[in-house]
Amino acid sequence: MKKKRNYKAEYQDYHKKHLKDNNARHRARYDAEKVGKVRVGDGKDIDHKDNNPRNNSSGNTRVMSKAGNLARKRRKIG
Repeated sequence: MKKKRNYKAEYQDYHKKHLKDNNARHRARYDAEKVGKVRVGDGKDIDHKDNNPRNNSSGNTRVMSKAGNLARKRRKIG
């Protein structure tokens, strides 16, 4: 017999991951602001080269225009 899916647990797991990723993205932006790479309202994004928002090492992040970052091709993770 097929095992029933626990949709509530799946929903919670997804949102925990989403929250951690968002916090990491905001941390990358904040760190770049502290160093002086970007300013509030400058139209720039912090790009993660390996598409992993939790990897905020200096070699993995770069400053790009918002349009350039949105236009960049991405590969799927996992």
